[in-house]
Amino acid sequence: MPNEKSFEAAQLASDTVLARIQEHASDYTMLTGDRPTGRLHLGHYFGTLKERVRLQNLGMPTNIIIADYQVITDRDTTEHIQDNVYNMVIDYLACGINPEKTMIFTHSAVPALNQLMLPFLSLLTEAELLRNPTVKAEQEASGHALTGLLLTYPVHQACDILFCKGNVVPVGRDQLPHIETTNKIAHRFNARYGTVFPEVTGLLTASTMLPGLDGRKMSKSYGNAISLCMTKEETTKLIKKSKTDSERCITYDPENRPGVSALLSTAAICLGREPEDIADEIGMGGAGMLKQYVSAAVNDYFAEIRERRCELMGNMDYIREVLAEGNKKANTIANATLQEVRETMGMVY
Repeated sequence: MPNEKSFEAAQLASDTVLARIQEHASDYTMLTGDRPTGRLHLGHYFGTLKERVRLQNLGMPTNIIIADYQVITDRDTTEHIQDNVYNMVIDYLACGINPEKTMIFTHSAVPALNQLMLPFLSLLTEAELLRNPTVKAEQEASGHALTGLLLTYPVHQACDILFCKGNVVPVGRDQLPHIETTNKIAHRFNARYGTVFPEVTGLLTASTMLPGLDGRKMSKSYGNAISLCMTKEETTKLIKKSKTDSERCITYDPENRPGVSALLSTAAICLGREPEDIADEIGMGGAGMLKQYVSAAVNDYFAEIRERRCELMGNMDYIREVLAEGNKKANTIANATLQEVRETMGMVY
């Protein structure tokens, strides 16, 4: 995690860019993405997807990477990866990502992007790689040994950002070390060989960290996540099964009543209300009324997204076409950037 001084500087840079984006979105290029390790859920939607759509619609050139190579940083199988990738594309489009405005692509389909790893790795020391707190956290969470790919994960992310000359990346505070690593690589390359890469700003957007239905972090592995692919009936059933407590009066108290408070938070974010106000409204209605209320709020909010998702599921040829076109565009950009890098390094023969 960055210290307070570096965080304040990052926050100031982010605020400055966010203010300018409103009128000058086309001056920036955004890179963002996800690892295809499972289905996207409400936490992804309210945490990142909604903001991506907003920035895309402001006119910002937007690139979304489905980071399939990064799945194997801490996992031993790619058994379901193709299915996860296609469903991720479906979720993006259903939520409002427009492939005419946003390039959607995968790591493994863009060789020139990955080749940037070689010169980039020469610009960092072993100590700098080992110091990255996010890598340590990822390793501890996975329980796996520190693989070479996980150790160099931040360098790979720098390749993702810089191959398309990305200069803004939506991040949380815990991801700021990745932005610092990217800028370190860009500065050192530019100083050593010649200016190719831009300065990158981490956009610390006001995204909401929505808890899972039990109050813990929303995660498929906990069984507490409402996936975007769930039907109305599946959503209602999952909410009905969620654990609350024996108190009849509904109050918002995340520390002492995590299950009840998580349900209130879910309804609140869908309705644009405060969870305390919803709790007051339900009052002595108990957990049964609360769960009915939350189910209605979620199902109403996502009705149109689910309808679009069903239509897209019925046209997998189109989904494959979107990804193929995105990969084609990404290859064109990556090949041009790699050629520029080689020319700047004097490695054209």
